[in-house]
Parts: sequence; C-alpha cells; structure tokens
Amino acid sequence: MTYWEALAVFAAGIGAGTINTVVGSGTLITFPVLLAVGLPPVTANVSNTLGLVPGSISGAIGYRRELAGQGPRLLRLGAAALVGGLTGAVLLLTLPSQAFDTIVPVLIAVALVLVVVQPRLSRALQARRSGNGTRVPEHGGPVLPAGLLLASMYGGYFGAAQGVIYLSLMGVLLEESWQRINATKNVLALIVNGVAAVFFLFVADFDWIAVALIAAGAALGGVLGARIGRRMPPAALRGVIVVVGLVAITQLLLK
Repeated sequence: MTYWEALAVFAAGIGAGTINTVVGSGTLITFPVLLAVGLPPVTANVSNTLGLVPGSISGAIGYRRELAGQGPRLLRLGAAALVGGLTGAVLLLTLPSQAFDTIVPVLIAVALVLVVVQPRLSRALQARRSGNGTRVPEHGGPVLPAGLLLASMYGGYFGAAQGVIYLSLMGVLLEESWQRINATKNVLALIVNGVAAVFFLFVADFDWIAVALIAAGAALGGVLGARIGRRMPPAALRGVIVVVGLVAITQLLLK
C-alpha cells in the first residue's frame, strides 16, 4: 500500500466512523476504497468489519447521555443483534457474494419509506391504541427483535445501510426520540460488528495495515459523528437517512 493509498484508507475510515454514528452505512465509503487499493473482496470485507469497531465504540460513548435508562432494552435487542451478526458472519464465508444482491436494495427502499412516513404512522398507531385501550410495547414487542435479528444477519454479512434499517424499525415500533433511537442503533451496530469481527479473527485473513488505518480513522469519526448527530433535529436526521439510503441503493444496484 502506497502512502497515498494509506491516506485514502485513513480518510475513508474517518468518513465511515462519522456517518455510521449519525446514520449508518459507513461501509459504503470504506469498502470501495479497500477494493480500489487492491484488496480481494472477502479480505476487504472482514478487514473493514474489524476496522470499524473502534468507531462504533467511540460513537456509542458519544451518545452515552441518550443511552441512560435503556439498559433492559439494550439487553433484549442486543441479544437479537448478537445472534444475527454471528449468523451473518458465517453466511459471508459460506454463501456466494450474490446471495443478498437482489433483496438488499428492496429492504433499504422499504426502510426509507418507513423513515419518511414514520411521524404519520406513529400518530396513527398511537390513535389506534388509544381507541383500543392498549399500550405501546415497552421494547417494541416481539416484532422488533425479530426484525432486528434479520437486519443484523445482513449486518454481519456486509452491512451497507444496516443502520437505516435499524432506525426505520425502531422509529416505528418504539415511542422514543430519534436521538435515543440513534443511540440504541449505535450500540446494536457495535454488537454486530464486534461479534462478526471476533468470528473472522479465527477463520479469515485480514490486511492488518488496512484494519489499523480504518480503526484510527473510524475512532476519530465516531467522536465527530456523535457531536454532529446529537445536534441534528429529527427532520434533518430523517433527511440524512433518506439521502444515505438512496446512495446505498444506487451503489448496490450499479456494482
């Protein structure tokens, strides 16, 4: 890896760490850069997964205030993320690379629709519950862990726009502010990346220079992303989510 290639990987790590903390989908930045500097696809994928872990840690720490009081929820949803992330990591090494190509753009598109209509949908659900005399399930009921399990399987496999899917599911099924939901998303992404990275350590080959460069950049980006994301109003955050999701769909369809 040349000096300029190393600088590009480090810069991609900063960008990925930042956008992962704000929305997710940092893999859309780092993965193409790793391919461009000559890494094979699987090596690039596993090196990227491990390298992004420090960014997930710094992003979660940056949102620690919004995580207050969410311990029971994180345990419940984190278990689904853990199982899903490990399953996705196993699938990466056993399934052909085209396995998710068809379904993922559709999943992201559905997630974007949910993000856009979330305020109206949440009000409609709340009115319906009020009419029926029912309450919102505290942790999203059984639907949310099931949805996050599937999203985490994809996250362990590749993960582009994984955060968009997380945010859309939790935005509809939880009565929480977007900032608290985003904080939860960062912890779940950390769990998925972490368990996938530990699995890859035993069964896959890494480019350790790339891992180190992405890790250093992502850790810095996670701090920046927390400062940016925590200041964004809900409407602006939804706008960023939609833009990132559309970019993800375009890149996945054109690759």
